[in-house]
Amino acid sequence: MSEETALHREFYLRKDRVVMVKEKDLSESEAIKLVQKGDKEAYQVIVERYMKRAYYIVLGFVRNSQDALDLSQESFIKAFRNIKRFDPERPFFPWFYKLLKNICLDHIKRKSRAQEIPLDEIRVFKEEREDKEMKEILWKGIESLPFEQREVIILRYFQQLSYQEIAEITAKPVGTVMSSLYYAKKRLKEKIKKFMSPER
Repeated sequence: MSEETALHREFYLRKDRVVMVKEKDLSESEAIKLVQKGDKEAYQVIVERYMKRAYYIVLGFVRNSQDALDLSQESFIKAFRNIKRFDPERPFFPWFYKLLKNICLDHIKRKSRAQEIPLDEIRVFKEEREDKEMKEILWKGIESLPFEQREVIILRYFQQLSYQEIAEITAKPVGTVMSSLYYAKKRLKEKIKKFMSPER
């Protein structure tokens, strides 16, 4: 069994619970340095720290829970295979996010339509309406956005990241992030304007 297969199985079995491992008190940098020296168990510290965030980011892109699980696991495996090229003195997540994003983009290109999942499982905005038709229109609007705008919507409203945090993980200026979010929200408002009309 390859290292990648072993890791994939371990991630899958542990997805619904937090596993106590001997390296749980390690800092991120310390854990990565151990992984680079061949300690596979130390990588679990990194996985447990970011697996939930990775899963929900992917879920926002693909709207399918099984695909989100598979793609997030694939991203961690790819990061593991490339970990020796990573500088452990730098934050892990911005580097990992680039891998995650590219895997999502490849998946979206391969699959024209994602399977539906219950929209009630995801909270997009704080003042979210319970009306399912409204949510469906909102989702269709999000899916119709250019990927860069869709990305900032997901990171801002799904992950509640600050403008600065989004800028750091996407390697874009804060002003560009704010501009993308502004135009994304403007386009979404246009999409749902007809639904919100008093005549309806």
